[in-house]
Amino acid sequence: MEYDKDKVDELTLALLYLVIHQQSEHGARAWKGFDWDTMQRLHEKGWIGNPVGKAKSVVLPPEGVERARELFEKYFGSSSQPSGDTGERKVT
Repeated sequence: MEYDKDKVDELTLALLYLVIHQQSEHGARAWKGFDWDTMQRLHEKGWIGNPVGKAKSVVLPPEGVERARELFEKYFGSSSQPSGDTGERKVT
């Protein structure tokens, strides 16, 4: 089946934002239970660290976290957020 791999990459990166479990000024870690080919493309685009390895999570550099947040808001954000709610996730 033919499909738009760039759209799949965008949605996967957006969903990685949803599963971030550690975040700091240096980036974040997210669970990597997604299609391996898609994860490899995201790595080649520089949005995530190398997904190959035994770790169950992958590193997102700060730029990857920001792009993932933007895409998450684009595809899944509520158009009517309560006043004062920036939509930012706070993860420790």
